[in-house]
Amino acid sequence: MNDAPLARLVAALLLAAGLVLAGFLVGTGLERFRMADRSVTVKGLAEKDVESDFATWTLAFRRGGNEFGAVQKALADDRDRVVEFLRAQGFADAEIEVRPLQVQDLFAREYAQGNQPLRFNGVGRVVVKTSRVAAVEAAALAVDPLIQAGVQLTGNDDGPGGPGPRYQLRGFNDVKAPLLAEATRNAREQALKFAAEAGAQLGKLKNANQGVITISGSDGQGFDDGSSRTKRLRVVSTFEYELR
Repeated sequence: MNDAPLARLVAALLLAAGLVLAGFLVGTGLERFRMADRSVTVKGLAEKDVESDFATWTLAFRRGGNEFGAVQKALADDRDRVVEFLRAQGFADAEIEVRPLQVQDLFAREYAQGNQPLRFNGVGRVVVKTSRVAAVEAAALAVDPLIQAGVQLTGNDDGPGGPGPRYQLRGFNDVKAPLLAEATRNAREQALKFAAEAGAQLGKLKNANQGVITISGSDGQGFDDGSSRTKRLRVVSTFEYELR
């Protein structure tokens, strides 16, 4: 009858010891520790916020009407206004790409509805492509004159993320090496700390996995939809060291 309380006490002590050890492993970044071959596996984390180095901005505009020629002319006038606006913002012709106008006859579609209020629907696009990221961001906040002139700007339907400029990091390789080096240093620091606390010495590196560098927006989203000018780079690398 006296064995049951003793067994419960031993089980509780073992559970408590396991929780303390788990907390230690998480707190120190330790991934795995094997006594058999005296090795330790750790993870190194590195994060960095980086400014985009290229921007693409699609200014799309629409017109509707019942006369093809009138819709086409209105779109052409809007296109001229958009190009004039961009030049006034300091963009060179080499940074401005004018796309062909498109006018669709809604009555000619296979499943056309007879109650369409307007027969023709047209769209035009002017695209800015440049490494002058700050200039694009400033121009995107100054489009009021276009709207006041009657240009019906629509969302960016050339890509995901909604309206507005799309920002890219084309110089990714320039920041890749320093980020991986930081993750490596972080992992080694964790391994050295563990070895010291375990009364051992850190040996040579046995295995390494540099991991995958992920890019997200600086707004906290876990992915990059292109809308954020600042990119957050993050990598988790895994290393296995010998212990002596």
